[in-house]
Amino acid sequence: MKIVLLGYMASGKSAVGKILAERLNLQFIDLDNFIAEREHLSITQIFETKGEIYFRKKEGDYLQELLNFNESSVISLGGGTPCYGKNMEFIKNKSTSFYLKASIDTIFDRLKNETSQRPLVAAIGTENLKEYIAKHLFERAPYYENADHTILANDKKLNQIVEEILLLI
Repeated sequence: MKIVLLGYMASGKSAVGKILAERLNLQFIDLDNFIAEREHLSITQIFETKGEIYFRKKEGDYLQELLNFNESSVISLGGGTPCYGKNMEFIKNKSTSFYLKASIDTIFDRLKNETSQRPLVAAIGTENLKEYIAKHLFERAPYYENADHTILANDKKLNQIVEEILLLI
């Protein structure tokens, strides 16, 4: 069994994934952390030194590796992962996927104080962040909506989201 959590950055994928994996007694894998370990560079360093195209290629390669691996796991994706190459098609064929859907306001509130740790929003600045999120969500929503299930993540505790997922698997 492979459970994949997808959605925009700061939607709670990693936090929910850790709790869900623990509840199911499965391995938890954060795809960004997995990439950073394999590449021996942080995601920010990969973007800065090798570029986004390199990162997206590697992201797809490592996603396939994880989804083809025999062990059951909970995998948290980066916000852009489903939107590139054939990643969403691969996710659909190899896992049960959950879109953690958060509103623009929820995402903004979570991101406004941690932009420096997020390579795609680091240079945007708080004053332009909400518009950036809205534009990105609009572009990415068609990919996210292809998940097997959608879980609304606004104003919910992590355990509530985990319980909703558990009822669906």
